[in-house]
Amino acid sequence: MTGARDRAQQQRIIRSPDGLDLVADHGGPADAPAVILLHGGGQTRHSWSRAVTRLRAEGLQTLNFDARGHGDSDWSPGGAYSLADRASDLKAVASLLRTPFILVGASLGGATAIQAIHEGLRPVGLVLVDIVPEPESRGIERVLSFMHGHRGGFASIEEAAAAVDAYNPHRARTRDTGGLMKNLRHRDDGRLYWHWDPRMLDRNRSSTLGTMPEAAETLTTLPDLPVLLVRGLSSDVVSDASIAAFRRRLPRLEVADIAGAGHMVAGDRNDIFNDAIVAFSRRALPKEHHA
Repeated sequence: MTGARDRAQQQRIIRSPDGLDLVADHGGPADAPAVILLHGGGQTRHSWSRAVTRLRAEGLQTLNFDARGHGDSDWSPGGAYSLADRASDLKAVASLLRTPFILVGASLGGATAIQAIHEGLRPVGLVLVDIVPEPESRGIERVLSFMHGHRGGFASIEEAAAAVDAYNPHRARTRDTGGLMKNLRHRDDGRLYWHWDPRMLDRNRSSTLGTMPEAAETLTTLPDLPVLLVRGLSSDVVSDASIAAFRRRLPRLEVADIAGAGHMVAGDRNDIFNDAIVAFSRRALPKEHHA
């Protein structure tokens, strides 16, 4: 480390190219290499809380933000939720940094990272969390079905927790309802609703993720960019076949399989996930910055 003062985490407001306010948490040594964390669809930046703590303990700078239409970030008045829109947001977020950075993207966040690289963003490493250019249709449809299935909201936090447990049957029952509340808001009718823009669900799957295979071709032209896929072995989104297809496209692909984890890998086995990300960062980031 170069000895710069460790900056306490602060909330930042970043303006997207089309005028939306994106809310981010930014912390760690100002001169350290960084990890930008992109959450999955229906999540918020808080899904990375434990990963942020671990990465900052390793001496890294972290930047995690709520994607448009999620959490505390603005919703798009015109329903602009394509991967190109999201990639533009990511490039605006990355422009805050003056040091090398890694992208860590879960599901929709990983697709966003691939699109941004296709459009010219140049990280020094890429981690895809349970997403590949050609994911399994059944798994994607189950995610969308879960999001579509609760537009009427929940009568209580316990009812919302039960819905999450039903989606993740392999995971221990949800006990931290305080954490779950970060994804919910009360409305005037007294019910709790997921805090994402429902218009995101009006886009069909092909318009949301359909550009990924083409965008991923750019990865083949960047031989010095290490790429790690972290897969939950209980996931129905990433299969052996979809990994094999990705590896044919990108032979240097690294894969870390995490037993006991489903599509929400970071939440299912947070300790093992964090170990994998830290080990990758040590290989991909400049060695002089390691703690």
